[in-house]
Amino acid sequence: MDKAHFGLIGLGVMGENLVLNAERNGFSSVVYNRTYAKTEEFLKGRGAGKQIIGATSLEDFVAKLQRPRRILMMIKAGDPIDAMIEQISPLLEEGDLLIDGGNSLYTDTERRVATLESKSFGYIGMGVSGGAKGALEGPSMMPGGTKAAYDAIESLVRKMAAQVDDGPCVTYIGPGGAGHFVKTVHNGIEYGIEQILAEAYDLMKRSAGMNGDAMADVLKQWNATEELSSFLVEITEICLRTKDPADGADLVEKIVDAAGQKGTGLWTVESALQMGVPVPTIYAALNARVLSSMRSERMAADGLIQAPASRAINLGTPADAMAPLMDACVLACIASYAQGMALLQEASKLHNYNLDMSAIGQIWKGGCIIRARLLQRIQNAYTAKADLANLMVDPWFADQIQRRIAGLRQVVAGAAAAGIPVPCLSSSLDYIDSYFTGRLPQNLVQAMRDCFGSHTYERVDQPGTFHTEWM
Repeated sequence: MDKAHFGLIGLGVMGENLVLNAERNGFSSVVYNRTYAKTEEFLKGRGAGKQIIGATSLEDFVAKLQRPRRILMMIKAGDPIDAMIEQISPLLEEGDLLIDGGNSLYTDTERRVATLESKSFGYIGMGVSGGAKGALEGPSMMPGGTKAAYDAIESLVRKMAAQVDDGPCVTYIGPGGAGHFVKTVHNGIEYGIEQILAEAYDLMKRSAGMNGDAMADVLKQWNATEELSSFLVEITEICLRTKDPADGADLVEKIVDAAGQKGTGLWTVESALQMGVPVPTIYAALNARVLSSMRSERMAADGLIQAPASRAINLGTPADAMAPLMDACVLACIASYAQGMALLQEASKLHNYNLDMSAIGQIWKGGCIIRARLLQRIQNAYTAKADLANLMVDPWFADQIQRRIAGLRQVVAGAAAAGIPVPCLSSSLDYIDSYFTGRLPQNLVQAMRDCFGSHTYERVDQPGTFHTEWM
């Protein structure tokens, strides 16, 4: 094989699948891994008989690539990326391009873009979503950096990305760390939806006494609707139907109830706090994971407070697809998307990303973890009004809220009375009620702040800033 079109550093599952995806789409590749034994194993196994060659060193790797070189790094975020950049930079030439396809903090990517571009190298921070299967068959890809750098890889990524009716699930996101920021927020929305579905499962199990198959039947009905048809609902049904081969019991009930969080959910919440954007549904999902990790404490505390006498909640019936619970999940998912999109809009203003919100909706319709039929409605909303203040005020979404809010209230109130925690559902209700309320009680907060600290306040009936001697 002559020199390869494309280079990959890092032969983890995602790296292997992405290079196989590129090869299937006509791009020959050279691969490098820190341990050459891993490279040999891949070349003799999944990479055998394909237009893929190995490299024993970074010098060998760079020498086997066509110029300008296009190099995708699929290695751990943080210091390992900086270390690899330091090692490989002396081997690169003007016009060569490095791509970070991992989940990097967007501010790190901003720094790396500025540094590498100053050396006349291209640098792209590219969010990749879809898991191992998506990487192989077609992920959603979110590349950010200079437009010239994106142009150098456009022919490659458009073929590698998932394909939907209106095009590939990849677009130029924006400058600097825009691509990684969009991927971070994607993951924040994902946290929210996963927790929403977990709360629905918990309610059906603890209040309605349903087993895995009965719950899966409900999820199957939900997945047939426009509002909830999605990859996450689809796999939730699969998880609930799966049995433990040892005894035939629902496998999900054998799994320890402690979930971790690797960083992107936290980064979403931290960014939202820094930018002044409320994301209560996403925060509640993150907080639920943190609380779940305190398993020994929770088990020790279990039973110290007497449970309510009844845990019966009117969630609907399987015959009506648990209509009130479905209403609650639809609105909570809408709230999670709305919060994520609002955060993207604010970041776009602060960092001059010039994000195309409609295009982001489009590239999330296929390949990625949060792909859903609802994203067509999101794409439509931002196509109709690019500067939409909040997704919830779009006419279609506002109508959904009007028609389903009673179900969300019923479920949250019932869960509170039954002592079953529903942090995402209740936070979503608070978010919706707060957003659609013209006057909130923070006027009293402002009065208290002025009372104890002379922080001053503004009045609704006259202009200016005021202070009162309250005591």
